[in-house]
Amino acid sequence: MGSDSTIKFIGLDVHSKTISVAIAEEGRKGEVRHYGIIDNTTEAIDKVIKSITATSTELRFIYEAGPCGFALYRYLTGNGFKCIVTAPAMIPKRKSVRIKNDRRDALTLARLYRAGE
Repeated sequence: MGSDSTIKFIGLDVHSKTISVAIAEEGRKGEVRHYGIIDNTTEAIDKVIKSITATSTELRFIYEAGPCGFALYRYLTGNGFKCIVTAPAMIPKRKSVRIKNDRRDALTLARLYRAGE
């Protein structure tokens, strides 16, 4: 990508039927927002990519490894995107947060990826 390109870090909380999507804009003070919950299909992923991609925008994806396998990873990397699959144990969690929340997990993944952690 050129020097005038922007990077968007996309955190995905993947389940068998749905994916919760969060977007972190480039830069320390960049906006982090929840895009929404989509179906776990290639058509839904393509629709998200099309809606958030602008000229000179690089998308980088991250999600936790889980029982859903690596089909999403293969699909994204096969279409030229950078994608990281991380071990759930490698994601820092606060002791006070014990209830699983798809939205919060996707936002956390996007933030951590943007920070380089």
